[in-house]
Amino acid sequence: MATIELDKVDKHYGAYHALRDISFDIADGEFVVLVGPSGCGKSTLLRTLAGLEEITGGTIRLGGQRVDNIAAKDRDVAMVFQNYALYPHMTVRENMAFALKLRGDTLPDRNAKVDKAAEMLRLTPYLDRYPKALSGGQRQRVAMGRAMVRSPKAFFFDEPLSNLDAALRVDMRSEIKALHQRLGATSVYVTHDQIEAMTMADRIVVLRDGKVEQIGAPLELYDRPANIFVAGFIGSPAMNKLSVKIDLKSNAARLADGSSFPLPPGTRARDGQDAIYGIRPDHWILSRGDQGAPATVELIEPTGAEILVAAQLAGQRVLCAFRERHALKAGDTIALAVDPATAHVFDKQTEQRISP
Repeated sequence: MATIELDKVDKHYGAYHALRDISFDIADGEFVVLVGPSGCGKSTLLRTLAGLEEITGGTIRLGGQRVDNIAAKDRDVAMVFQNYALYPHMTVRENMAFALKLRGDTLPDRNAKVDKAAEMLRLTPYLDRYPKALSGGQRQRVAMGRAMVRSPKAFFFDEPLSNLDAALRVDMRSEIKALHQRLGATSVYVTHDQIEAMTMADRIVVLRDGKVEQIGAPLELYDRPANIFVAGFIGSPAMNKLSVKIDLKSNAARLADGSSFPLPPGTRARDGQDAIYGIRPDHWILSRGDQGAPATVELIEPTGAEILVAAQLAGQRVLCAFRERHALKAGDTIALAVDPATAHVFDKQTEQRISP
């Protein structure tokens, strides 16, 4: 396995600037997830690492060796794609062993490596089947096994679970994470699903418009998003973002109707500054009596584990997630309070975080 280093990586498609000055390192054995909305450059970045796209500027190093000037076949990396790309006329064993055969490995060596990978992936009973006789999850495991048997320096995954149904995606992401823990392989994984990113990654790289917005551990991004974009993208349901004015005299963020919420200690703001006050749905406190800001219930969605409540608060729609079984109905007036330790404040103009 190996480290991966990106230094000022740029990628142009004619006038379109797909990647902009990308610089970060991936440690040996780390599982890094690239996440962001469609068109943010995450798949392009992965393809440049694998050698399937040439970069316009900057350098890429794998295990200390510069590889951006080396062909994909010579980088000793393995790619698992969204579509399984299995040969329909080959059995599972033949699909998994094909790259080894091209490399010149002997038949006993090929079989030994395939058998070991198949055991880890629970594919041993299916080695003599053809892809058409496999489920979607089994086909994806074959694609992973084909990559594993090569023992590459790094594994790259390009939205490998997108074609699977919701329940199977949950199972497969657990399998991929467990597999990574057993192999200790340097891995880069692309997804648009931030739940996948949160549950699987050692670190997450959030991309927007070809630029890195923030890099950090999943809970670091969840607890301290660097800007409004990351705050809204990481977390499901998304963070509530309320337009407020900073009132330093009362140490509060004031809403349009005059109600207010406390500022987190250490917030770097000017009196009267326009700001965005962020609060995650599960951090609302349903207040008793006259404490908190008044809100009108619009919609209630029981999910079993919690109750989602959509409400109007000072002319802005907010979403609350309560684990308690509150007896609420549309039209009710409730009072919402906030623990300032769970709040996030962002400059409305720069969109950057100004709370600690």
